[in-house]
Amino acid sequence: MVKKKNKEFIPALGYDWLTKFYDLTISVTMPEKKFRNKLIDLLNPQDGEQILEFGFGTGQNLIIANDRNRNTSYTGLDIDPKVKYIAEKKFAENEVDIKLDLYGGDVFPYPDRTYDKVFSSLVFHQLDKNTKISCLNEINRVLKPDGELVIGDWGKPKSKLMRFMFYAVQILDGFATTADNVKGLIPDLMLWAGFEDVAEVGHVNTKIGSYCYYQGKKPSTGKV
Repeated sequence: MVKKKNKEFIPALGYDWLTKFYDLTISVTMPEKKFRNKLIDLLNPQDGEQILEFGFGTGQNLIIANDRNRNTSYTGLDIDPKVKYIAEKKFAENEVDIKLDLYGGDVFPYPDRTYDKVFSSLVFHQLDKNTKISCLNEINRVLKPDGELVIGDWGKPKSKLMRFMFYAVQILDGFATTADNVKGLIPDLMLWAGFEDVAEVGHVNTKIGSYCYYQGKKPSTGKV
């Protein structure tokens, strides 16, 4: 069997050779403890839940979530083998046992209605519009009815200064992929993918833009 080659993807900082500096860059440019903990606050992991992080990156969000509730079952999904290596090294150092999966950028490797919740951070601004919608459709598919989606990502800048600072992100990650974020269209894309009760529920201004939080729910009679 010929293994299907992964779709092209934008690495964590726009260029493959910068991936090893990702954690340092986040710690310098963003209030890391604040924005990550608020993300997990919104996720609110409960005993016995099955939770997927789409785009686990270097694993920091999963470490925080696991510390918050060790009676939750977590899984991570990403496309980049380099970040998987970094995350697994962190997990070993922190005695964290969480399954991390790689995929080719198309269909998620999970059955329908597997997860109670899915969350994602700083992933969607790296995807073009069609891929954003495709990934949201896949998230909808693998969520159980009434399952919850929490997204943390760059949103519509909350001031002229935030708009100016966000150009640094766009230079690295591309203007085409980040355009939907700047326009504040993530909630619209969530609605198009079939989510309901969609809302922007908060934001944190950083040195490089406005990091926004979005929530939505798969209907109890979802399309999958």
